[in-house]
Amino acid sequence: MHLIRRPTTRQDALIVVAALAGGLLMLAAHGYSTWSPDWDPSRWVRLVPLLGLCATMLLRRTAPLTGLALATPFNFVDVAFGPSIATAMIYGDALYAASVYGRRRTAEWLLGATVLASLGVAAGAGIALRGAGAGVVAGAVAGLVWVAPVLTAMAVREHRFRAEAERRRAEAERERAEQVARLAELDRRAAVNAERARMARELHDVIANHLSAVALHSSALLRVPDLGRDEIERAMEVIRENSVLGLAEMRRMIGLLRDGGEDPAARPRLAELDRLVRHTGRPDLSAGLEIAGEPSELPAAVELAAYRIVQESLTNALKHGGPGRAEVRVEYGRRLVIDVLSPLGREGARLPGSGTGLVGMRERATMLAGEFDAGPDGGRWRVHAELPVDHTELDRTESGRTEPGHTELDHVERAP
Repeated sequence: MHLIRRPTTRQDALIVVAALAGGLLMLAAHGYSTWSPDWDPSRWVRLVPLLGLCATMLLRRTAPLTGLALATPFNFVDVAFGPSIATAMIYGDALYAASVYGRRRTAEWLLGATVLASLGVAAGAGIALRGAGAGVVAGAVAGLVWVAPVLTAMAVREHRFRAEAERRRAEAERERAEQVARLAELDRRAAVNAERARMARELHDVIANHLSAVALHSSALLRVPDLGRDEIERAMEVIRENSVLGLAEMRRMIGLLRDGGEDPAARPRLAELDRLVRHTGRPDLSAGLEIAGEPSELPAAVELAAYRIVQESLTNALKHGGPGRAEVRVEYGRRLVIDVLSPLGREGARLPGSGTGLVGMRERATMLAGEFDAGPDGGRWRVHAELPVDHTELDRTESGRTEPGHTELDHVERAP
């Protein structure tokens, strides 16, 4: 469906009415000049160029160049009769409209044409009236009527162009600000989700592990009525120690959430692995620890991740492993290498580490740019992790991971 283009606008129609009324008033007030007493057309004759110029004003916005082309002959007729103030103003408006609403090249062309025409009028008047003063006055009047509207239109176009550029720049800045706000919101949500995942991992690796040990040993006491005194005391010692450690870890996490800080001495360290392994076991499962290489000072994030990986591996061995012995091996070197081997459980469909614990261990290693692998190895379940110990490599990894949206918990776990 094609839209029918209107021949004029409401605003231009009102301008035409006002121009016609003003022109009639100027004719009635004798607002025109004559070339000589012998050449003085009547007012009714002068009404013809006035009506023609007013009619062309209907096209000042819809077809400004056409309107100017139609207005020019009427303007020449009016000049031939004797210049009129009203028609001169109307023709000046036609020049203005063509320069403002037409193309930019049109305004430049009209400026050159009107300047040349004004110079021609000045020269012609000077020759005809035999006086330079008359030529200057005639040229000035022509320039005022013809050149001034074009210059005014060019200034208006430039102002509109700058205003439009400013508007577009402001719109671009607004869109950019909205994009920044959206990205900030996405970063905030990502940080919140990362913090939730981190807290879930901590709760699982810490609290769930201690509670699992308590549940396993208490179940053993309830199910095996003929346990010896030594076995009962050992089970109760494990239950008590895991309860105390679980409470201590819970207090540490609550303090971390409240204050955003942590006592470095409260963090679990690899030096405590011996106690962790010693208190891991069932009546049919024991655990052992082997340290290879020369122990060195490790970044806090690496030490915490290594401890949690060993802790979760032993908990999975307790919950899902079969009878036998779990072996923990920690090797110090260019990288910290952790191997935990435990007997496979009788339930082949439920392998150790098949739940959230395996996901948490893998996340801890990945966040430190380390390696992690877990799966059956012969008749045993093997957990293998390699963590970087170089501070430079670790700092580079952490700086790339913590921006944007790092939190206080990040600093606590990763502080050197």
